[in-house]
Amino acid sequence: MVAFLLLLLVAVTLGIIGAAADGLGYLLAIGIVLFLADVAFITVRGARRLRRRPIR
Repeated sequence: MVAFLLLLLVAVTLGIIGAAADGLGYLLAIGIVLFLADVAFITVRGARRLRRRPIR
């Protein structure tokens, strides 16, 4: 959970800097990609926890 929150914080920070600073649009793009990767990571991790082993 710490990794998720850290990546989310970095993504938001890069997005804000990229949107506010002139000529640093690539930081906004990196922030968006990082945010999407973070959402995919937490989705896969959550889906893995929902699977249950069959009772033998």
